[in-house]
Amino acid sequence: MNHDCHYHPGEAARWHCSECQVHYCSRCLPEADPGSRQALCPKCNKAMKYLGSGNEVVPFWQRLGSFFRYPFHAAPMTVIAICTFVPALMQSAITSIVMGALLSLALLKYNYAVISHTAEGHMMPPPLSMAFGGAGINTVVMQFLVIAAVIAIIMASGMFGGPIVMMLVIAFAVLAMPASIMILAMEQSAGPAINPINLASLIARIGTPYFLLYGYLILLMLASGATQQFAFAHFPPTISQPVSGFLSSTFTLILFHMLGYLLFQYQEELGFVAELQEEDNGPMHDMHQRDRTRRVDADIDMHLKDGHYDRVESILKEQLKRDAHNPVRLGQLYKLLMARHDVEQLYQYHPRLLAWLAERHDGEGIHEMISAILEAEPTFRLEDPELAVRCANALYHRKHYKMVLRLLQDFHKRFPDSQEVAPAYLLAAKTLANGMGQWEKASAFLTFIRRRCLTHPLHEQVDTYLAQARQKQPLQGPKASFGIDESGL
Repeated sequence: MNHDCHYHPGEAARWHCSECQVHYCSRCLPEADPGSRQALCPKCNKAMKYLGSGNEVVPFWQRLGSFFRYPFHAAPMTVIAICTFVPALMQSAITSIVMGALLSLALLKYNYAVISHTAEGHMMPPPLSMAFGGAGINTVVMQFLVIAAVIAIIMASGMFGGPIVMMLVIAFAVLAMPASIMILAMEQSAGPAINPINLASLIARIGTPYFLLYGYLILLMLASGATQQFAFAHFPPTISQPVSGFLSSTFTLILFHMLGYLLFQYQEELGFVAELQEEDNGPMHDMHQRDRTRRVDADIDMHLKDGHYDRVESILKEQLKRDAHNPVRLGQLYKLLMARHDVEQLYQYHPRLLAWLAERHDGEGIHEMISAILEAEPTFRLEDPELAVRCANALYHRKHYKMVLRLLQDFHKRFPDSQEVAPAYLLAAKTLANGMGQWEKASAFLTFIRRRCLTHPLHEQVDTYLAQARQKQPLQGPKASFGIDESGL
């Protein structure tokens, strides 16, 4: 049975805490190690059960294209080519037959390696050594024992039960053939592979998808037979026999890969766990790339969904003690405090939060935050002249003109030695002129800059602004000139 994560519905669960009865996905436990299958519950700190990645595996019927591409990787293609074409090159008939039999055993051994390799989560084929090495030969021997045992059981059922019983046994044997192959690949023993209880149990646990897979297997065998028939009908025996063998081996490899994938997909129902692997990089979720940041993000996410807002606030404050200007944590704290309308904490953190908003040119956010603080503290003013100008500039572009003037009120008295006086009063003049149509007041601010800010770079532009104010034109400053001095040519 597939389970969704408690905190991320629609996300497949990979861990389960029996104490809390909660399912978690990888996003909830970024520090968990799927390789060792060990993780602690973030609630009770007790060990959890690993569910494997079967919950998040794409159903086999949605990746049929991948199955057909599987044999065309280097290793399986080499195995198929060797096992198909080498016997055809033998000069002696006896040598060809013996070599063909040995290579057929190697191909069968490789096919069983494909099942177990895929069931363990490897979507790339096993290496070439799995076909021609010594490992896995016992599985081939067990396969012949299974075939012999099935034939004996069918004959015995006919002798002692009559033709009807024999037909029923044959029908079950044909139906259970894929299940028998899967059990043999995983158990490496002939007994479980012919045990009708084991076979029926596997079929029942997989359910309807088993019969769907069975239908695909029948289609594969029909396609294989049709292609072989085409080869024999249109090519001479010297060509048709190797081509037929190549096609048959290719379709068989596809079939065994599908059986292994079915085991991987239904691993929880079958009582084992496996992790989806990336062949060159280890597990998909590399443990070495996990860091404290992802753990904090997961804790914040879960506490928010549980309604533990005080706990989230404590986590964010602790993180800001370590990194006072972390933009991610500042953004999270801003959203939390605004949602809770926690004016006291907004006031306490307003220098950093407003600086974060100003950096993002978020005039709306600045307006909402300052308005919230002003409701509780009507005399609130910014004590940082540079921050005040940055916030006012963002507010100006969002047309919050009254708030701009409030931030810049008595700026020269509050910060008499600041280099921000000229930019502040130029912004105030633009607000009054461009936003509110109060040209006389705008001219007064510009005149102040001309008289009092003699050394500031903006001083040389003031006359242009004053001329625009007298003509009641938008204050835009001097126009850029791209003319070329022809005297130097």
